[in-house]
Amino acid sequence: MIELYTSATPNGYKATVTLEEMGLDYNLHHVQLQENEQKRPEFLKMNPNGRIPVIVDKNNDDFAVFESGAIMLYLAETYDKLNPKDPKERSRMIQWLMFQMGGIGPMMGQANVFYRYFPEKLPSAIERYQNESRRLFEVLNTRLGESEYLAGDNFSLADIANWCWVRTHDWSGVSLDGLENLKRWMNTISERPACQRGVTKPERMGDPDELVKSAQKMVQR
Repeated sequence: MIELYTSATPNGYKATVTLEEMGLDYNLHHVQLQENEQKRPEFLKMNPNGRIPVIVDKNNDDFAVFESGAIMLYLAETYDKLNPKDPKERSRMIQWLMFQMGGIGPMMGQANVFYRYFPEKLPSAIERYQNESRRLFEVLNTRLGESEYLAGDNFSLADIANWCWVRTHDWSGVSLDGLENLKRWMNTISERPACQRGVTKPERMGDPDELVKSAQKMVQR
C-alpha cells in the first residue's frame, strides 16, 4: 500500500492522476495547506522542504519520496507502469516531464501568485509570468503538432505532468486561443477516466474566495 499526502493543487494532482493511471492501491491523506500542516515536524520528516505531495511506500520499507516528478518516476520504475522500454522514448518522456518541472510549473505558479494572491497588483510582474507561461504553451503546441502525445505515440508521465498544470490556465489568466494542437491534446487527456478521477480525489478545502484569502496570507509570510 502507498500512503499519499497531498492537496488539491496541480502538483498534488500529478500524484493522484499517476496512481489512478497505474491502478495502484493507495491511501489518500489530505494535507491542510491553509493550516500549515505541511510545516509540522511529522510532515517535515517525510519532506524537509515542507511541500506536497509526498508518498510513503509501505511495500518498500516505508520508503518516502517527495517532489512530484520524483514520485512519478519512482512509481513508474518500481511498479513498471507507464515506463517506456525504448531508451529514446523514455528520454523524451523525461525531457518533457522536466519541461513541466522547470518551466510550466514555476512560471504558472508565479503567474498565480501575482495575478491572484499577491496583495499589491504589479502589472509588470503579472505580464512577465503570464507571457512566459503562454510562450511555454506555444512550445507544447508545436510539439503536439508533431506527435499525438509529448513523448511520441504513447501516453506517458510527461502528459500527466503537463496536463495537470495546463488545465488550470484560466486561474493563471493565460489563454489557449490559437493553440489547436494543445487543445486537442487537452481534450484527449481530459476524457481518460483515470485522469478524471485523479483531479477529483484531493478535496478542495473551503470555497474559492476563502482559499484565495488563505493563499494571500501565506504569500505575505
